[in-house]
Amino acid sequence: MQPTLFTERLILRPLTLDDVEAVQQQFAHWEVVRYLSDEVPWPFPADGARSFLEQVALPAMARGEHWHWSIRLKSAPEQLIGNICLMDEQDDNRGFWLGPQWQGQGLMTEASAAVTEYWFAVLKRPLMRVPKAAPNQGSRRISERAGMRLIRTQTGQFVAGSFPRDIWEMTREEWLELKSAKQ
Repeated sequence: MQPTLFTERLILRPLTLDDVEAVQQQFAHWEVVRYLSDEVPWPFPADGARSFLEQVALPAMARGEHWHWSIRLKSAPEQLIGNICLMDEQDDNRGFWLGPQWQGQGLMTEASAAVTEYWFAVLKRPLMRVPKAAPNQGSRRISERAGMRLIRTQTGQFVAGSFPRDIWEMTREEWLELKSAKQ
């Protein structure tokens, strides 16, 4: 069973089928999807969230290959504001999105720190690699603040088109060193 995670301001609750309507409402915005993989259909279909949960996220969670959490403010726990996930995929171990009105407040930095800790401390993975569209400066800053380093750039296909795709990396040892330095 995937646990609920808590941070200073957030509740990260495992995704369920009950989250379909909230995901559909928050996800289907250009500001959210433009730098995501072109596997995301755009315009986002009316049943896009249901299809994703039923066909991708929930089966992968049941197999222990993905870990998906809804992001909620402690001050409004009934409101889903985004999603963050971990994945056992080559060069793609963490992904996230946040509704436009909650961007730029440090919430994703907080959520990312919590799931990165889960990746290294609970799942005991030796390495985390995170891809992102190079023009996505907000996502880049999250990786930089976390102590990740850019290891390579290649071409990637995103909802908004073809861009350089940066791969960021951190080892478990690097994460442990940064964690002990902060204590």
